[in-house]
Amino acid sequence: MIKGYNLTNIGTPLKVLFTSYLCVVGIGYMMAFTQILLTHGMADGKFGLSVDDIVYSYYGDRTGTLLENKLNGSMKDMADEPDRVAIIKWVRDGAEESTFESSGAKMVFENTCIACHSAEAGMGLPDFSKFENIKERAQQDTGASVASLTRVSHIHLFGISFIFFFVGAIFVFAKNVPIWLKGTVIALPFVSQIMDIASWWLTKFDPMFAWLVLIGGSGMGIAFAFMWFVSVYEMWISKRDDSSVIDEH
Repeated sequence: MIKGYNLTNIGTPLKVLFTSYLCVVGIGYMMAFTQILLTHGMADGKFGLSVDDIVYSYYGDRTGTLLENKLNGSMKDMADEPDRVAIIKWVRDGAEESTFESSGAKMVFENTCIACHSAEAGMGLPDFSKFENIKERAQQDTGASVASLTRVSHIHLFGISFIFFFVGAIFVFAKNVPIWLKGTVIALPFVSQIMDIASWWLTKFDPMFAWLVLIGGSGMGIAFAFMWFVSVYEMWISKRDDSSVIDEH
């Protein structure tokens, strides 16, 4: 921390700047958590993030196919029961192209799935207007692919580290936090992020590591919440430290 400067005396313009940033990333963090609940959190067909959700997302549910597991999990509410049954039955019968239309599965994909699962939709989902993409997902569910893990890992490593760098840079100016605790909290999200992403890869090959995903994610969340609330409290509620007042003009 620069001598004389702390979150109680940095001046109103900087307080507004820091608080505005913290509010935006705080909302973003909540949206990210909600997105996790609605995707990974529905992998077992039940709302709420559990170890089973982590296992199904990264290791897969190898007792069934990806299509079947998705229709019984996160995609369960996206199709009516008869439509889901038609696709699942076609998959269990071998997912052959020759029976794709006669089984009724093709019509379900065209009427229900392709609205989102197509290149035109622009949602980044598999393109189900092409049969080969459907066939690929009618195979055993082995969880996230190596290609998708590589893509998501590098995005998270770059993006999330930037968020915690700037949140930590603001928290550095906290006045009423012991140095040892401040250093620990600043380092925690970076250590947790490495643990979180490493555990994705470990869980891909062995489901016993799924617990590490929850631990890593919890570490980031605890550190973020602590730095956020301490920073906002010291800027707007804590008593101003007049021992070295910064001229606001």
